Amino acid sequence: MKKYFQFEELGTNYRREIIGGLTTFLAMAYILVVNPLTLTLASVPDLPDSMRMDYGAVFMATALAAAIGCLVMGILAKYPIALAPGMGLNAFFAYTVILTYGIPWQTALTGVLFSGLIFILITLTGVRELIINSIPAELKYAVGAGIGLYITFIGLQNADIIVGNPDTLVALGDLSNSSALLAIFGLVVTVIFMVRGVQGGIFFGILIAAVVGMIFGVVNLPSAIIDLNVPSMAPTFGVALEPIFNDFGSLMNIQFLVIVLTFLFVDFFDTAGTLVAVANQAGLMKDNKLPRAGKALMADSIATVSGAIFGTSTTTSYIESTSGVAAGARSGFAAVVTGLLFLVSIFFYPLLEVITSAVTAPALIIVGVLMVSALGKIDWTKFEIAVPAFLTMIAMPLGYSIATGIAIGFIFYPITMLVAGKGKQVHPIMYGLFVIFVLYFIFLT
Repeated sequence: MKKYFQFEELGTNYRREIIGGLTTFLAMAYILVVNPLTLTLASVPDLPDSMRMDYGAVFMATALAAAIGCLVMGILAKYPIALAPGMGLNAFFAYTVILTYGIPWQTALTGVLFSGLIFILITLTGVRELIINSIPAELKYAVGAGIGLYITFIGLQNADIIVGNPDTLVALGDLSNSSALLAIFGLVVTVIFMVRGVQGGIFFGILIAAVVGMIFGVVNLPSAIIDLNVPSMAPTFGVALEPIFNDFGSLMNIQFLVIVLTFLFVDFFDTAGTLVAVANQAGLMKDNKLPRAGKALMADSIATVSGAIFGTSTTTSYIESTSGVAAGARSGFAAVVTGLLFLVSIFFYPLLEVITSAVTAPALIIVGVLMVSALGKIDWTKFEIAVPAFLTMIAMPLGYSIATGIAIGFIFYPITMLVAGKGKQVHPIMYGLFVIFVLYFIFLT
């Protein structure tokens, strides 16, 4: 096992990998609750039942899709990267496709399935790997730093430290709020552990915050420990295949094509950004290239197809994996641990109630600190590099999307390089991406 996962070469061990895998799981366990709530449109009252997906079935699909994605990523690609149904894509699925377009959720699942199958095709041809390796090092560093800012922003929001404001868009929240106080406490504890060099400091910070939250009543005590009566998957399992065999003609329209392309576009560049960011943080990049990138991308594609068949929106690589890397994870064994925990969580679901957004917020904030260090590797004295790098980084938190940040930065990169007389240094694929991103903003947004 140690030899297969290259423990000696990566300077890791079972303890580090298990703590890393557990930390990643705790940082992203919220998806087991949030994804079913989002896809069932629980926040929208008075909807007919036909428009709502079954909560229990979506919960099962979420857990199983995440488990399969993590296990395939860990065993096949050997990266400490976890996967689960993606935030943002699930909101697009529920609020845009179902609620705004009025498309049945069954057809929306078919759109997710199609995007996953297309991903498998372009991964097999090596196109995805070629694109990722064609991105210049400076923009890869900017992507990593931008994602760091993005997840820090999410952590601050989750803790109610930063809140919405009609006049200034965002503002400082009420710091006397119990969630904010718990998150601040967890942040202080985690910072102490990290400064002192405690291995697994982020994990222990989450654990202590959860316990303190329960003691002071900020976090509810779990209603139970184990529940063996798992929900049925019958309402969603295999539904994505039905329109293909029973009503293929209903898929032949521009609206369905836009849905597939949106799932395809956002997942492609979210995954690319996450892979680069996690690999950079873990020190796994070699000569600006991602070893085994094809296998990592294939794992992502398989997870998306599996998730669609189970009954959930696009499954993608999770940036919360960086919390596991920060806790010591370096190999695919950590992803295997996370995958097994998603399987076990099916029975221990009541216990997950204590891992609230306020508990995990400090982990996201600390990971942001670690990831922004990539900015030091960018040559800010070269304006043709500084502009696209800065826009890539800043557009992620402000646009609330990894893909949007990548798109804006990658549009400006060929422009600034051409103006600087360095157009020949730009990889031809970057010019192709320039055209694709411009068209994306014109037609898909």
